[in-house]
Amino acid sequence: MRGDDQQSGHLFSYLSPEQRVPADHPLRAIRQMTDEALRQLSPQFEAIYAKSGRPSVPPEQLLRALLLQALYTVRSERMLVEQLEYNLLFRWFVGLGMDDAVWTPTTFTKNRERLLAGDIARQFFAAVLAQARGRRLLSDEHFTVDGTLLEAWAGQKSFTRKDGTSPGPSDDDPGNPTVNFHGERRSNATHQSTTDPDSRLIKKTRGSEAKLAYVGEVLMENGHGLIVDACVIHATGTGEREAALGLLAALPAGRATVGADKAYDVASWVDGARQLGVTPHVAQKAHSAIDGRTTRHAGYAVSQRARKRVEEIFGWMKTVGGLRKLRHRGGDRVEWDFLFVAAAYNLVRLRKLPTEAA
Repeated sequence: MRGDDQQSGHLFSYLSPEQRVPADHPLRAIRQMTDEALRQLSPQFEAIYAKSGRPSVPPEQLLRALLLQALYTVRSERMLVEQLEYNLLFRWFVGLGMDDAVWTPTTFTKNRERLLAGDIARQFFAAVLAQARGRRLLSDEHFTVDGTLLEAWAGQKSFTRKDGTSPGPSDDDPGNPTVNFHGERRSNATHQSTTDPDSRLIKKTRGSEAKLAYVGEVLMENGHGLIVDACVIHATGTGEREAALGLLAALPAGRATVGADKAYDVASWVDGARQLGVTPHVAQKAHSAIDGRTTRHAGYAVSQRARKRVEEIFGWMKTVGGLRKLRHRGGDRVEWDFLFVAAAYNLVRLRKLPTEAA
């Protein structure tokens, strides 16, 4: 018998979001690891919130929502709030009941400065990494380092002379005025973006278009392809290598190897890595800073194969994590986003890895 297409809803619902999420849903494992990391951050949350006054939105719920934004490529907080209104899976993951009110998009804006001041993204990243270390999934000997350009949320028209003498826009289109900088020599020494002053104009390769961008630097362990450290720096010609040495310096003392592409095959960088007790397994240029004393070992070839995994990290962070075009301006906010998306990537990887390494 054909059922009736009744549009009227029931007055009561006896199923919670928890009951509607399948037991084998991929988010369940991620939620468990996320909750464990957030429990470790409870003292930090206590320190950045006032002891009295009206209760705020729980920071744990805000961070779970931002994690969903990275995992499901939600472009803006406004779209995220819209999803929280009707998406039961999102409500369950964040910790909202069926009848709980959803916040406004400005809730994220108001709380971001507090979370930024408490360096919560880096601490959350460290708490997730501690779980990987507890499961013995981290290599402490073999690493890969690389950087990627992060396109800033700023246009070419905002890149004007610092002394204020750049020609003004024409009045042919008030909504999108034309700016003619043809023939003008522009550089980071003389120009700066008025939209995002921390961004820098840079070309990825010779002959490619110049963009306002940052550089995101990642240190990956080669055992399971997990991110062990990350940072964001100004996009300069040498900043990427300097940041890489900073990441290597934070490693525990002991012998280690690091794979890298040809951009790191520079004598000063190779010497710097060796001074830190790290053997540089860089891809060789025609005139290389390393020789057969390094490349003759079997570990060199292994490092060169393993370093390709770091491109998978950047691919995920940009296509899934939403970092192809940055959502925020300013170096501090960009690094906060980069570290948080790095933690999201590690959570996705950890879900697929064994409970404990053999």
